[in-house]
Amino acid sequence: MGTSLFGSVIFGPVKSRRLGISLGINLLPTDNKLCSFNCIYCECGWAKSGTKSRFTPRDTVKEVLENKLMEMRSEGVLPDVITFAGNGEPTIHPDFAGVIDDTVEIRDRLAPSAKIAVLSNATMIGNETVRNALNKVDRNILKLDSAFENTVRLIDDPSGGYSLRDTVENMKKFHGRLIIQTMFLRGEYKGERVDNTSEEEVSAWLGLLREIGPEQVMIYTIDRETPAKNLHKVSIEELNLIAEKVRETGIECSVSG
Repeated sequence: MGTSLFGSVIFGPVKSRRLGISLGINLLPTDNKLCSFNCIYCECGWAKSGTKSRFTPRDTVKEVLENKLMEMRSEGVLPDVITFAGNGEPTIHPDFAGVIDDTVEIRDRLAPSAKIAVLSNATMIGNETVRNALNKVDRNILKLDSAFENTVRLIDDPSGGYSLRDTVENMKKFHGRLIIQTMFLRGEYKGERVDNTSEEEVSAWLGLLREIGPEQVMIYTIDRETPAKNLHKVSIEELNLIAEKVRETGIECSVSG
């Protein structure tokens, strides 16, 4: 399966490796990836610079979500989780906070047992409005692929004035109400070795987890074709060993191979 974009505002429900039966929401354009990261492993492929595309308007998101949940409710099948993901970084949407408010209201009315999750690369959490919105969801899932700035820049290729230390400090402002998600992989990219599974990498990453104090950590590896070639998945046995080290710190950890 190749890299691909989500072609609609609502996608699924799908069986998520980490979240259960998930109804996805894509706030980003359907014709282009729009993200503050350009991860070498992203299933949506590479972001294209200079492309002018529109965000999905708040009112549209509200309408299609309400209609979909009403349809699912009439069929007697509701999602375990409503997940903001899609073609890039959802928190860069200019009305992200308003969309979250609408989603909470619709969820409470039509699917009260469903959780609301946001999959974010954490580049916008320095913005207080975004942080306040993320504090309203059930699963605030933030990316942290390495404890080393150079490794983050190699794997995630952040745009703008990204700072790993600033990101960690902003993660601490959630006071534990967050889930850390980390992709483990190895290989080669642009002539550089890629491997965030080494003893040095994992040890430093565990140190940041202790500092941040998340309620949970999700670790996973490559599951689909990646835009960068020569990348390889990490075995489930290795992931389980890393997960055990996380659990030894007192933090819950789930593994997806």
